[in-house]
Amino acid sequence: MHALLTHPAFQAGIAPFLVALLTAELLQRLRLSGLAIVAGFAITVYLVSGFGYEPLTSTRKIIWLGIASGAIAIPLMLLNSSLWRPVLSTLAAAAAVCVCVRVLQQQPLGTALEWGTACALYVGWLVFWMDTLHESPVRAASAGMALGLGTGLTVLVGASALLGQFGLALGAASMAYLLIMFISNSLLPCGRTFTLPLALISGLLACLAVLTARLPWYALPALAAIPLAAKIPVSEKLGVWVQSMLLSAAALVFAAGAVYLSWRVNGTPPF
Repeated sequence: MHALLTHPAFQAGIAPFLVALLTAELLQRLRLSGLAIVAGFAITVYLVSGFGYEPLTSTRKIIWLGIASGAIAIPLMLLNSSLWRPVLSTLAAAAAVCVCVRVLQQQPLGTALEWGTACALYVGWLVFWMDTLHESPVRAASAGMALGLGTGLTVLVGASALLGQFGLALGAASMAYLLIMFISNSLLPCGRTFTLPLALISGLLACLAVLTARLPWYALPALAAIPLAAKIPVSEKLGVWVQSMLLSAAALVFAAGAVYLSWRVNGTPPF
């Protein structure tokens, strides 16, 4: 049992998939199925690193900001308005600077400003465009699967196993959420409980990997295009399973592109 629980494939793939599957199904009547993304991420954190607070490293900031974003998204269900979109994007941009501040402080002022601005724009972009999908469960789940898997594999190739596992957990949780809709041919409740944590965590992971590992910065635009790819015209008259296949294929193209760009620089990871 110990060997299973400590195996990276179980920690970053099987465990978050199963936990997200159960969470999405159990919370369906409460219209909180979107919390499956937080549940899947949380089980991977528990298995891989635990929920320590001190010292408050950049990685631990990502963990707690991601969990907090899921909690914040719950009351937003009662205050649903597009006006929240720029507010959440701005807060996410500030969170990116907060996570990376220790790395930025070690750089010359000009470089720190450049890197900090780029990180803020990237995370804010993801939160903004993923938020446009929060009322479209199939599109959000398809984008989430591609963004999670793309971020995880790209970061993993960029030589950061821990951050890569966290990203893959998001992809596995999104895959479980999408699978329920694929099999049942019906929609699950989505909302910002799904899109906000997904976009925030994946964005922060990629930014930290660029600054502290060997992830090339130009892989990020490919990942940033994933929410837009999930907005391609697909008739809602088609079955949910057809929609999910088409949207997932479109989004995964950009995820694969990001992984390829990282692989071109770093080669196959040694783990």
